[in-house]
Amino acid sequence: MKGPLFYSKILLFGEYGIIRDSKGLSIPYNFYNGALKKDTNPSQEATQSNGHLKRFVIHLEQLQKEQPDLVTFDLETLNNDVQSGMYFDSSIPQGYGVGSSGALVAAIYDKYAQNKITVLENLTREKLLTLKTIFSQMESFFHGKSSGLDPLNSYLSIPLLINSKDNIEATGIPTQSFDGKGAVFLLDSGIVGETAPMVNIFMENLKDKGFRAMLKNQFVKYTDACVENFLGGDMKSLFENTKKLSKVVLNNFKPMIPEQFHGIWQAGIDSNDYYLKLCGSGGGGYILGFTEDLERAKASLKDFKLEVVYQF
Repeated sequence: MKGPLFYSKILLFGEYGIIRDSKGLSIPYNFYNGALKKDTNPSQEATQSNGHLKRFVIHLEQLQKEQPDLVTFDLETLNNDVQSGMYFDSSIPQGYGVGSSGALVAAIYDKYAQNKITVLENLTREKLLTLKTIFSQMESFFHGKSSGLDPLNSYLSIPLLINSKDNIEATGIPTQSFDGKGAVFLLDSGIVGETAPMVNIFMENLKDKGFRAMLKNQFVKYTDACVENFLGGDMKSLFENTKKLSKVVLNNFKPMIPEQFHGIWQAGIDSNDYYLKLCGSGGGGYILGFTEDLERAKASLKDFKLEVVYQF
């Protein structure tokens, strides 16, 4: 048995901001993927994943009992499959901000949800919001609190524009140019990030009036501008606003940036070779980079492995 593939995602803009209704832009990242599988001779990872799935099934049973109008599953088949060793075979790194639990949630919904909303339908705003709500409830098993966007992106495998919490639409993004000098890239911090503690720090900071003002007047403002610049193909303004955003994050989100990257982050701002921002909740995992000149960024960051996500 081997199910369809579900891809990782990258939230280009909007991490933390979307909690406060900033815009966001999320794109599928096909470099990593995962699928539900069964093997006659399971590896240690497969056995471990199967154990996770057993606990996840209990969460889904509870969800169905509490909110039968929201979502129901073919629990009998799901239970049988999990008991007979089904696992999620994934190349998506966990704790790296590229949606490992999102892909799993999407795969389970796709295979076991009843009356499911599919990609082939006319995806109205209502349908997207219903899916987002379902996924947020399913994924809360992994993070405590989830926006539902990661699974939504993985399930639909199309770029999503988040205008606000209640307003999401499928969007087109400028076509990649593989000989373009500009690029979005991933930088591996070499540390696994934990989502929940980072979100807790953020929620704690929100109690501070000054932090809330910074979010509204700087963070959300530059995030929204970046999304509009990117979708409009205005790369000159995009880099100006990404630089401002990178500064705001360095000054106000220090706990989310691994310490050994504080200097590298600042060096990018000073040299204009690249600008870094958080990828997901931070604390480790990947860091997202933007550069107008990929070769220059590679030279400046020669000690690191850069994974190019998008070229323009």
